[in-house]
Amino acid sequence: MSEMWAELAPQLPAAFWMTIKLALYSGIGSLILGIILTGMRVSPVAAMRRISSVFTEIMRNTPLTLVILFCSLGLYMNMDVALARDNEMFSINNNFRLAVLGFVLYTSAFVSESLRSGINTVPFGQAEAARSLGLTFSQVFSKIIFPQAFRGALIPLGNTFIALTKNTTVASVIGVAEASLLMKTMQENYADQLIPIFFIFAMGFVILTLPIGLLFGWANNRLAVKR
Repeated sequence: MSEMWAELAPQLPAAFWMTIKLALYSGIGSLILGIILTGMRVSPVAAMRRISSVFTEIMRNTPLTLVILFCSLGLYMNMDVALARDNEMFSINNNFRLAVLGFVLYTSAFVSESLRSGINTVPFGQAEAARSLGLTFSQVFSKIIFPQAFRGALIPLGNTFIALTKNTTVASVIGVAEASLLMKTMQENYADQLIPIFFIFAMGFVILTLPIGLLFGWANNRLAVKR
């Protein structure tokens, strides 16, 4: 046990820091793309609604592993799409950014659905009143609908970002050195100590995800729209 811990302890912070970076960058990107998809989904332009709907349904029903592999094997290996500069850190940076791209594409679909559920909590009469005053669709969406929808969707969004944090383990399939890749390595090196290894990494993810749930729960109680 002491030998295993001596090897694991120096690598653990870096592995979980990579997990945090994956979740943070992917979360920001997913929120931005999710907001865009939500706006398209409720747009008066039929083509934009269709594009958003098709994209969302495809991503929601495609396994995340396939999305990540497509970004690596499809975009980089077959189409030569690189997201990093060609230097000694190229492989590490490129794999990291491809993984973030995959997580953003996948998670944004769930962010969009969460926000759309929030839109359903906004009384329809508010949008009608705004349009009768001459406001454009973008003004109605950005100033009236979206602020209330976002506040109403905080709990689903929190659950989505918790799922994203746990889903970062899939990045190991393209060689991103996050927590689950280190766990696999430790399992191979210390096959007789699987339970302690599982417990250590499980507690690491609990420590990462628990504050997210508490933060979104607090924000929901603080910012909930009073009806």
